[in-house]
Amino acid sequence: MEIHSVCLPPKKTTLQKLKHRLSEIFFPDDPLYRFKNQQWCKKLILALQFLFPILQWGPDYNLKLFRSDIISGLTIASLAIPQGISYAKLANLPPIVGLYSSFVPPLIYSILGSSRHLGVGPVSIASLVMGSMLGEAVSYSQDPILYLELAFTATFFAGLFQASLGLLRLGFIIDFLSKATLVGFMAGAAVIVSLQQLKGLLGIVHFTSKMQFIPVMSSVFNQRDEWSWKTVVMGFSFLVFLLTTRQISMRKPKLFWVSAAAPLTSVILSTLIVFCLKSKAHGISIIGHLPKGLNPPSSNMLSFNGPFLAVAIKTGLVTGILSLTEGIAVGRTFAALKNYQVDGNKEMMAIGFMNIAGSCTSCYVTTGSFSRSAVNYNAGAQSAVSNVVMASAVLVTLLFLMPLFYYTPNVILAAIIITAVIGLIDYQAAFRLWKVDKLDFLACSCSFFGVLFISVPLGLAIAVGVSVFKILLHVTRPNTVAMGNIPGTHIYQSLNRYREALRVSSFLILAVESPIYFANSTYLQERILRWIREEEEWIEANNESTLKCIILDMTGTLFRKFRKPITNLVKLFHLKVQLANICTLLISAVTAIDTSGIDMVCELRKILEKQSLQVRIANHIASTTRTFSMIFFSRTVFN
Repeated sequence: MEIHSVCLPPKKTTLQKLKHRLSEIFFPDDPLYRFKNQQWCKKLILALQFLFPILQWGPDYNLKLFRSDIISGLTIASLAIPQGISYAKLANLPPIVGLYSSFVPPLIYSILGSSRHLGVGPVSIASLVMGSMLGEAVSYSQDPILYLELAFTATFFAGLFQASLGLLRLGFIIDFLSKATLVGFMAGAAVIVSLQQLKGLLGIVHFTSKMQFIPVMSSVFNQRDEWSWKTVVMGFSFLVFLLTTRQISMRKPKLFWVSAAAPLTSVILSTLIVFCLKSKAHGISIIGHLPKGLNPPSSNMLSFNGPFLAVAIKTGLVTGILSLTEGIAVGRTFAALKNYQVDGNKEMMAIGFMNIAGSCTSCYVTTGSFSRSAVNYNAGAQSAVSNVVMASAVLVTLLFLMPLFYYTPNVILAAIIITAVIGLIDYQAAFRLWKVDKLDFLACSCSFFGVLFISVPLGLAIAVGVSVFKILLHVTRPNTVAMGNIPGTHIYQSLNRYREALRVSSFLILAVESPIYFANSTYLQERILRWIREEEEWIEANNESTLKCIILDMTGTLFRKFRKPITNLVKLFHLKVQLANICTLLISAVTAIDTSGIDMVCELRKILEKQSLQVRIANHIASTTRTFSMIFFSRTVFN
């Protein structure tokens, strides 16, 4: 058995420690490593490429890539145009705003974004949240100018918040929207959105503006006299058509273009039907006049004062977080399929700046859409130029084709929205959550039912609260496990999980897997003392050898295959009788300890000394060596 002396880590000043800690928190990827040992001209080029990713891949762009991007860009344009009109209606905005939002933001993203396949534009969730939150304060039908001002101001604050997260490298904030939370939230939002579209599918004129399940269903059945059979027949016919094309593309990915072209095909066919039968289609409501021309400037409509400023800020923060989460998740998903990296902080800045620019050009919140990105990927997109092609197609539509949408029925927009959001209901993910983690399933359920029966923002807040509670539960109540030795090895594993694991006579070996700090120090002390008491009761009941030593193994689950330090400690205690009553703390996984943790260790030491047990520290990591050296004067470790 080898005995080694532990040296203290190199002494650092407080400023050096702070600098190192901040760099680990905010710059774990070391984004400036490319600038090291470079001349100033090269650094300037690298800086421009860092800020504008288009300068990085642009010089290598060629005609072959452009051909692929043209095809994919035109394909997603066929989906983006009807979706833009539909999602604007979902946000209670004029349909033309949806097209405006499919023109400027994609151009900004193609310059600043790092994803090759992200299809940018309005999305259903952000549209729903904006419509529901702003609709609680202002009605578009009663005061359209004020509503537009709030929508553009909320978009500005959403972009400002997103860009700030990227610039300050605070992207970890969006991690509080866990997968479980988003599964429940999106499913609940999809159900509410679908039910809201019954207004268009049934031809109801007077419909509730509330976004809860009970008011929506009450409005549907209370307004039965307004149901239009013509609207119902047309709406459900095209809904079946859209859902069928969606299933075809899901089962045969090579036929992705079938579902991509279906919305525009539905718009064209329904418009022709209404136009040809306009004398007999009085019960079918139509979009009506849409102005031609480019996005008008809207910077003069940004309102930074007044009684509704708080509503705009709150709406901007919520929609900003949701759209940012969706955009980054979608970008990383398709980047992984093509084996390239997407810089999360760059994406935050790109999405933020495009929303800031959009708020000044009559656009509302946009981000990367999963449906458009999937079509973009399957169509063979090679770069962000596909967004430029899509924006160009939208530009042509804005300049020349707007009169063609005059007779487009609103019912087709409802069918398009239902088809788009139905894919957000991921029941298989909810089932996996139930099987794997009941707390995650609880967060999912709270999010789902909160959105369905309370409100969209409160449902999301409840789900985030449950997720934060789960984090606090894991942090403040770290797992502790009694371990035994696998015969013939140096491996120590849980006595409950491994039947072959055997207790070591006179020893209690506990695994504690957590840093020691104020949030869990009291719990750890109480739990350790309880383990000792329960072990003594078990020994008495089974007439085993008296407990002589307690080893707290804190090396972590990943390192339990290598337990030679524990074995050496056990050998040492058997060889040296005078050390038979030593409590040894093996704490290599204690990555940090604060003053509360130090007090706990000191108090535990005093309690054990009263029981004639000495305390030793072994195998601790460098960051805690100096701390423990102040508590225990011994510098001995066992390897």
